[in-house]
Amino acid sequence: MRDTRESRLLLVLLIAVAFALITVDIRGGEDSPVDGARQAAAAVFGPVEDGVSSAVNPVGNAVSAIRDSGERHDRLAELEKENAALKAKLGSDDRNSSRLKQLDKMLKIAGEGQYGIKGAQVIAIGAAQGFSWTITVDVGAHDGIQRDMTVLNGDGLVGRVTTVGPDTATVLLANDPDFTVGTRMEASDELGFASGQGDRPLRVELLNGKADVKKGDRLVTFGSQADKPFVPGVPVGVVSRVDPSGGDLTRTLYVTPYVSFTKLDIVGIVVEAPKKDPRDTVLPAKPKPTPTPTVTVTVTPSANAPLDGEIQQEQ
Repeated sequence: MRDTRESRLLLVLLIAVAFALITVDIRGGEDSPVDGARQAAAAVFGPVEDGVSSAVNPVGNAVSAIRDSGERHDRLAELEKENAALKAKLGSDDRNSSRLKQLDKMLKIAGEGQYGIKGAQVIAIGAAQGFSWTITVDVGAHDGIQRDMTVLNGDGLVGRVTTVGPDTATVLLANDPDFTVGTRMEASDELGFASGQGDRPLRVELLNGKADVKKGDRLVTFGSQADKPFVPGVPVGVVSRVDPSGGDLTRTLYVTPYVSFTKLDIVGIVVEAPKKDPRDTVLPAKPKPTPTPTVTVTVTPSANAPLDGEIQQEQ
């Protein structure tokens, strides 16, 4: 296109329309009038991203961990059988061995928290809709995935589902600046809200400005109404710094997340919430302190040494 006055006016008009659509989308939220267009785009481009992982897709359809109760027993047995078949198919090379460990760790968390999860593989990083911390996974609406579902892995909270296509979904990571989740302190039950800060620790505002908190304390998700977007009890992280209260109504903490957001591969999307809050049962075991060795020295006095209170005279 030639650089003419008409082409410049057209460019300005297109930019104005783009900003208008973004504003409408943001204000519309889940009922955004452009949500249909976004899902249509996901339907077109999702299979392209999905094709990237075709060589390693066995993990993409990883098993779902389902609570063992009543009529679900048969389904659980079937899924465990698929899990065993998946492990055999993955083989024993280094990369697949790492994935097996991730899968086993994630299934353990799902079992302890009684979460029904759908396993997924990360097939893309980043977002087509802005400079945010997101990933794309290889499961979508055809797999029962819906918007605002909790996403976790074997370490803890990964994020939440924001956009769903037929075969792929976009996940907003917990370290994104636009991400917020309700939290609960282990043991003390102090409530707060954690927000992402990119590659820095999560920032948590406790509702109680006088809460007794110290470095090393741990947090889990508090849970949302109807369990969306967050189910309760998912490990969030460990307190690394506590700001002085200063008489404020809230208290600020900085929390190192359990999840390494730059090393995501196998994740689980919670498709079924637990019947009761798992509380702190999903938190990892606390590391045992290393004992400090002590050395006892016994001193035997010499036969010629003076006794207490005596002074040797010079000969």
